[in-house]
Amino acid sequence: MRSETAIPALGRRAFLQASVVAAAVAAIPAVASANDDVDLEMILHDPAAPVTGNLMGNLTMVAFLDYNCPWCKKAAVPMREAVVKDGGVRLVYKDWPIITRDSVDGARLALAAKYQGRYDAVHEALMAIKTPKAKAGEMRDAVERTTGVDFARLQDDLAKHEAEIAALLERNGRQAMSLGLNGTPAFIVGKYLVPGAIQSVDAFTDLFAKARQPV
Repeated sequence: MRSETAIPALGRRAFLQASVVAAAVAAIPAVASANDDVDLEMILHDPAAPVTGNLMGNLTMVAFLDYNCPWCKKAAVPMREAVVKDGGVRLVYKDWPIITRDSVDGARLALAAKYQGRYDAVHEALMAIKTPKAKAGEMRDAVERTTGVDFARLQDDLAKHEAEIAALLERNGRQAMSLGLNGTPAFIVGKYLVPGAIQSVDAFTDLFAKARQPV
């Protein structure tokens, strides 16, 4: 059984408006112990998952996101700015495309871009699309027009690494389910599991500070 407690109020109205649940990370491996690829170590350190921020940071944040999730899009810029401002956060992206079939195409584009070191650029371009439930064609157009990626290479990498990308997306889904997540966005920040939208730099900053406090 997973142990859960509420995160104390952190003094920011935006954070109080989010759906926030704190969970002891020690409970996560017990939930996922039947599968080696969904234990806590793999969730935090899957070698195939895109990682940004400070790769040697003293705090790890894991973000489960969908490119057609409006709350993910609202969180994207504040999250990025908070990570840059902090300077000590290692950010692990978990593409979890569950909202529409086109979400899967978006996730595949971003993960294919990783092979030319451009995951971040594609991720940001897809999160910036304003269309609700954007179609795959619009996503491809945004990537091709705004990111400067080698799109021919991206298409080659999509084909060449199709099995690896599919396996990562499947693994991300199993990891999300092992945590009891019901949707996106959702975050692991240090010892806390936070399902729900965080919409301000201050809210992320407060959570980073809380996660660094001794148990």
